[in-house]
Amino acid sequence: MRITLWVLISWVLCDSVYGAVIQANVTTRPAVVNVGGIIAFNSVIGKVAKIAIEAALHDVNSSPDVLPGTKLQISMLDSNYSGFLGIVEAMQFMEAETVAIIGPQSSVIAHVISYIANELEVPLLSFAATDPTLTSLQYPFFVRTTQSDLFQMAAIADIVDYYGWTEVIAVYIDDDYGRNGIVSLGDKLAEKRCRIAYKAALNPQPTREDIMDVLVNVFLSESRILVLHIYNTYGLEVLNVAKYLGMMESGFVWIATNWLSDILDTKVTLPVNASDDIQGLITLRMYTPDSKLKSNFVSRWSNLTREDGHGSFGLNTFGLYAYDSVWILARALDEYFGQGGNISFSKDIRLSEVQGGNLHLNAMSIFDGGQKLLDNILQINTTGITGQIQFDSDHNLIRPAYEIINVIGNGYRRIGYWSNYSGLSVKPPETFYSKPFNRSSSTAQLYGVIWPGQTTDKPRGWVFPNNGRHLRIGVPNRVSYREFVAYSPATDTFSGYCIDVFTAAVNLLPYPVPHKLMPFGDGHNNPSCTSLIEAMNQGEYDAAIGDIAITTNRTRMADFTQPYIESGLVIVAPVRAMKSNAWAFMKPFTPMMWCVTAIFFLIVGAVVWVLEHRSNEEFRGPPRRQIVTILWFSFSTMFFAHKENTVSSLGRLVLIIWLFVVLIINSSYTASLTSMLTVQQLTSPVKGIQSLMASTDPIGYQQGSFAKNYLMEEFHIPQSRLIPLNSADEYTNALNRGPRGGGVAAVVDERAYIELFLATRCEFTIVGQEFTKNGWGFAFPRDSPLAVDMSTAILRLSENGELQRIHDKWLMSSACSSQGSTLEVDRLELKSFWGLFLVCGIACLVALLIYFVHMVRQFITHYPYEGELSSERSSMSARLKTFLLFADEKEEDVLRRSKRRQLDKDSNAGSMSGGSTMMNGSRSSTLGMNSTRSVDSNYVV
Repeated sequence: MRITLWVLISWVLCDSVYGAVIQANVTTRPAVVNVGGIIAFNSVIGKVAKIAIEAALHDVNSSPDVLPGTKLQISMLDSNYSGFLGIVEAMQFMEAETVAIIGPQSSVIAHVISYIANELEVPLLSFAATDPTLTSLQYPFFVRTTQSDLFQMAAIADIVDYYGWTEVIAVYIDDDYGRNGIVSLGDKLAEKRCRIAYKAALNPQPTREDIMDVLVNVFLSESRILVLHIYNTYGLEVLNVAKYLGMMESGFVWIATNWLSDILDTKVTLPVNASDDIQGLITLRMYTPDSKLKSNFVSRWSNLTREDGHGSFGLNTFGLYAYDSVWILARALDEYFGQGGNISFSKDIRLSEVQGGNLHLNAMSIFDGGQKLLDNILQINTTGITGQIQFDSDHNLIRPAYEIINVIGNGYRRIGYWSNYSGLSVKPPETFYSKPFNRSSSTAQLYGVIWPGQTTDKPRGWVFPNNGRHLRIGVPNRVSYREFVAYSPATDTFSGYCIDVFTAAVNLLPYPVPHKLMPFGDGHNNPSCTSLIEAMNQGEYDAAIGDIAITTNRTRMADFTQPYIESGLVIVAPVRAMKSNAWAFMKPFTPMMWCVTAIFFLIVGAVVWVLEHRSNEEFRGPPRRQIVTILWFSFSTMFFAHKENTVSSLGRLVLIIWLFVVLIINSSYTASLTSMLTVQQLTSPVKGIQSLMASTDPIGYQQGSFAKNYLMEEFHIPQSRLIPLNSADEYTNALNRGPRGGGVAAVVDERAYIELFLATRCEFTIVGQEFTKNGWGFAFPRDSPLAVDMSTAILRLSENGELQRIHDKWLMSSACSSQGSTLEVDRLELKSFWGLFLVCGIACLVALLIYFVHMVRQFITHYPYEGELSSERSSMSARLKTFLLFADEKEEDVLRRSKRRQLDKDSNAGSMSGGSTMMNGSRSSTLGMNSTRSVDSNYVV
């Protein structure tokens, strides 16, 4: 009873204390909290936001769950698109003890008044300023309550990459909003290996003439992918001018940022001409998931606009974010007051020091609780009509997402979604949040699009600049090997294999390529193709064609097409016919190979003799006979003519393996010798690149070829050894003179040239292996879409046989008369057979080991009977002598004697059992042992 009473008293006391605390908190809350609002009332966004803010204010003040006992009061002022008025209005709010400002609507104004907010510590909650740079550390009191353009530009970059385009043109307003948005677009495109080819900046308040001038330059550009990042005030005017210039026809792609979706959502109907101007466009709209809160607010919208008295208009996404901005501030203030915060201001000392004038700057005060209120805003975690409201570490709303819309007819069609969590998809973003993060382009998906010009075919995305200028194509003005490229100054025309391939490929393109071939070089020396590509990069040419080898250094400067001919560096050197001699039969093997083979013949013969000696009569006899047997058996196996039979299993195993080795050696020797004696052999002092590196002789190369740098960089050959040659005749003269006559030992050049050179010059040939693998291609500036289309055309030429026909037309020449000759056949070296010898050696070693173990076991078994006769035999020398005698003894005799000893032992054991027969058994045993000793002493081979 006493315990119950104590608990009751405690509960009453705690309840009283808690009620007092709550009452104290409520009583410390102000009756009214002043909040400012800076909006352009007559704009598409402003008129929607004004009604949404008023509706949110009503809902907050009517809710018992937020700011109990406190009324939120929002004073909205019209900035009228003016940055100056925005500054003035912000200063007016600061004089009225305002704790926060909702707005501004414009990114430009936000940049300016953020400095005021930073100084006076008043948070700015903007529902429409989307400039990505506003969330930087420079503006700590700026809070964006909508999506940043950083994510919108990421979505556009993903769309560009999804359709395989690489370049876009950005048309934008030249202010903070436009410039910073396009900078973000460039960064996101770079992540996809795409780029902005041309930036077309518009005056912040452009006239139709200004727009016309900008779009004419755009029309003359190459890219046909246009990103329009502009205010909705001028967006439709820009599209109307584009329509007038014919930029809404097939082949163009227009991607508008969310300003166009705001117009489509806000205006119930568009004028007919405006609707025609936007057909086929793609635009983005900030995605807000469906919810009961959102549907309730949308259903109220028509009544809210009617009450406002400004006519009926639609609700755009900025209106939804404006509504949520009020709730974000209200909940943050409620938390602020719940933490004991109050509304107090203090003078700014720096403003008090400013003297003179009638600006009344000292009337503006610092909000003492501004930082704490800002922290509460950034820590908010709630659900609004736009979905989950929460800020990340960069002060951006989490889970940014956009709808991708295709404008069709009088309406539009959603072709997919984008989010920074799942990328492009045809499913709503919230369906992926429960799955692992995936932004892979391989899973991206969008529905079909009807593009400008009412076509469903994906536009190529680029055309040749429509400025009347032909494509300038640089072509090497070659002096030698004019079968590949030949320039005629009299007619200013080109011909040759490379020219025909280029012309055939261009003819396969689905669009015309106006071009002009321009010679590169002085016509006296072969030009460097690397210099030609450098000139292209400097803008002198738009492309480069000809006999241009695709090398690593050149691919860093240009994009190449698919190779249309294979070519690599080879070595050509003078050759002479080899004369046969009396010792030609020794040439198939190197000296080392001959020595090792002979040694193995002897080794195998010895091993077989050891394995067969104790069991095979053919391998026994006097020492001289056994030596002859070993030599005869060894070398007769070369011709499989050995007559000795092998009876032991180990001997047969070794012999089988050795005969296989002999078979391989004989076959190789026969083939090599046959080739040497029946085919004309050519020899050259140069064997390949290794012999050139080891020597100090001069080396020739084609003037202008990449071979010079390659030999210097890869093989470290001094430049003093490299001699430039300019024609096939110079090749011939230099090779004939040789290094001692002022010529060269060899010439290093590409195989395509060398094959033409050797077609009529039989005294030279290619030596060694081709030591590079590359090909020839056409060069274009980096990221040029023409390179991809030309590669496709070259593949088609290869598939339909046209490439081979062009090759046969220019490069098929009669071969020289030495076609059937070959270079000196390489001698067979030990490295080609060491595996066989290794297997054979291991087999011999294993067989000997097994044989030795078996023989030792036999010796241990039979030795004690012999060792008991004399103490002298117990010494090491005696034991070794006994073992050698045992090893030389025929195994059959050992077994026979062992059997006889066993019988004598059994007989002696029987005699010991009788009394009178014991002495007879002993005598018999003695006689048997003497007999055995007599046999041992008389058995010598």
